[in-house]
Amino acid sequence: MNQNNINIIECPRDAMQGLSTFIPTQTKIDYINQLLKVGFHTLDFGSFVSPKAIPQMKDTREVLDGLDLSETSTKLLAIIANLRGAQEAVSYDQISYLGFPLSVSEIFQRRNTNSSISEALWNLKEIVTLCKRHRKEAVVYLSMSFGNPYGEYVPTTKVLDLAVQLREMGVKIISLADTIGAATLKDVEHMFENASKVLSDTELGVHLHCHPSDAYSFAKTAIDVGCKRIDAALGGLGGCPMAKDDLTGNLATESLIKALSDSNSIESNLNLEQLDLANEFRKKYIG
Repeated sequence: MNQNNINIIECPRDAMQGLSTFIPTQTKIDYINQLLKVGFHTLDFGSFVSPKAIPQMKDTREVLDGLDLSETSTKLLAIIANLRGAQEAVSYDQISYLGFPLSVSEIFQRRNTNSSISEALWNLKEIVTLCKRHRKEAVVYLSMSFGNPYGEYVPTTKVLDLAVQLREMGVKIISLADTIGAATLKDVEHMFENASKVLSDTELGVHLHCHPSDAYSFAKTAIDVGCKRIDAALGGLGGCPMAKDDLTGNLATESLIKALSDSNSIESNLNLEQLDLANEFRKKYIG
């Protein structure tokens, strides 16, 4: 497998958004500027959502103003939850990707974006059109793809049906998200084996939440099943504060890098010295 087949998405936004203590704006700027030196494909850096819902990200605009993109090839991704957020996000030239969470769980869709799945799909059509008009790319996260805490049964076929609808809508990047850390390794294998049959022309990614001790195994499995993009966060920080009370951390970047290096000589192509500096900063100032 060629190393260029896998895009690594570092997610400081997801790492920080659930922390109860507000991280100063300048600290966010310094951390993300350090991550920009590492060589990730994309940074999920902030979000244009209501500060009442996600108070930690209320300073995304100020953070964006402080970023130095002059010597990096890393692209920026911002999360949006509705058309209003998308309209603001597309006005920034620095942002390349708009990430939209579409849940396969009806309960979580309402909890996360205050809309039904059908309403979210309707809004998404307008967002995709907006992205094309402003030369941005929509990234859709199919959250709760591997289970939910509400007892809703969502078969793999429903997840894939939604993914096909997205592709037909013009969405070229879809990330299957395990929002609460419910997936097993076999679940990931099964999902991607089936998804690759119907979404061969899609950049299919995975956004996993898991215990740090399981991160390497999940990263290795995602690589082995042909995942084209993998989300991660240094230290395995983060989780979705809208999903449940106890956050389950993100896939740790350190584990992903080790899994890449162990997989048929795939190299991450990252600047590991700058990565170490970013990790030291994270430990000292973020968590």
